[in-house]
Amino acid sequence: MVKLLTTGCLAGAASLAPAQATELVGRAVLPSASFSFGPTSGQFITSSNGVTVPFLFRQPVQGVSAVLPGPKRGTYYAMSDNGYGAKGNSADFLLRYDAVRPDFKTVSGGSGKVFAADAVTGKVKASFDLSALVQLSDSNNQAGFSTVATQTNYPNTLNPPLTIPVDPGIKNNRLLTGADFDIESFRKVSDGSYWFGDEFGPFLLHISAGGQLLEAPVPLPNFLALDSNPFVQSPDNPFLGTATANLPSSKGFEGLALNASGTKLYALLEGPLTSDPNRSRLLINEFDLATKSYTGKVFFYQMENTTESGQSIGDLTAINDHEFLVIERDSNQGDPNNPAFTSPAKFKRIYKIDIAKLDSQGFVQKEQVVDLLNIPDPNNLGGNGTTNGVFTFPFVTIESVLPVDRQTLLVINDNNYPFSVGRTPGVPDDNEFILVRLDKPLKLVSTLH
Repeated sequence: MVKLLTTGCLAGAASLAPAQATELVGRAVLPSASFSFGPTSGQFITSSNGVTVPFLFRQPVQGVSAVLPGPKRGTYYAMSDNGYGAKGNSADFLLRYDAVRPDFKTVSGGSGKVFAADAVTGKVKASFDLSALVQLSDSNNQAGFSTVATQTNYPNTLNPPLTIPVDPGIKNNRLLTGADFDIESFRKVSDGSYWFGDEFGPFLLHISAGGQLLEAPVPLPNFLALDSNPFVQSPDNPFLGTATANLPSSKGFEGLALNASGTKLYALLEGPLTSDPNRSRLLINEFDLATKSYTGKVFFYQMENTTESGQSIGDLTAINDHEFLVIERDSNQGDPNNPAFTSPAKFKRIYKIDIAKLDSQGFVQKEQVVDLLNIPDPNNLGGNGTTNGVFTFPFVTIESVLPVDRQTLLVINDNNYPFSVGRTPGVPDDNEFILVRLDKPLKLVSTLH
């Protein structure tokens, strides 16, 4: 049975009044053509936006889908997703997260560049070598299915498919790739290990500090029982078998938050179940870290504007034990002030939600805190993102938000290299790191920044 908290009552889950003033206070850019150590990748995609593939003996540092504080103040761990956007084209993209040190351009100076950092010490490095990353692997054979590392040739869905042997480094080290899992979110817990949210299952993955999969992927029970499948499963789930998928591809755990007490994870699906008649309802499932199991508590998130193309969420981040930040966005890209974009971005926002304040239908309270298409930039810090004193963050996918302090948010785009072109038509998007100052402080618990 689904357990719903029903404290408070907000008719129709109506959003509260939006924030009245925000400000861009910092920006740093990692060029799109940034690469790290690794085997050849991009063998199953086509050249796009002037970028020639494959990438010989290297992996692009791209697709930032989650961010955590790094080993040293001012550094961060930036997690890439499955690589090139689909299970069938990402078998040669390694699952990893990189340590970075943004040197934000602010009113006090700064280069506006993002540098590689040592993943242990946080020391700035000249390049993204092995010491700047943590690679995910299944060295203990916990996945429960045939990963890329166990196969002779890379699986791929090209027509006709290419026959390319799996790189020996992947096989020998049982490295995980973007055809095994689509990681979109991660959180560090008290014992130093990590929990990752995956979209293919959707699964929760328990990963050691060194990157090893510690136990079998945790599936999501179908607590709402809107259909006959006992689990929530996408068509990409390796255990689907003869069951009917009830979640579209690429709509799994886009958001994963750890509460301030460090006792619970909250996993937010990117899209609604296919069997849910309410097409604007997203599910937040509570997971207990002590028992490593779901509690059965399900909270409902109301998407704001489902008339827009591809409305979905991009991240879920805790402020305290009951308040969280959510990125919600459409699937359009491009500055609406630039006539070169015929279908520009219309909806890119950050909301604050409160799971202790629900309406009678179980929807959480929402309050807008940032409109990412309308950020005042009075000090002209935004470079090519600022027009007439207003900075826009008009990317198709914006998937990382982290409170830096009670009144400042770090936001990062997923640039989908080499495909997304939200900043300049025909030019692959860079990885942009921005600092946004809020008009009023959050009730942020110190353990979360």
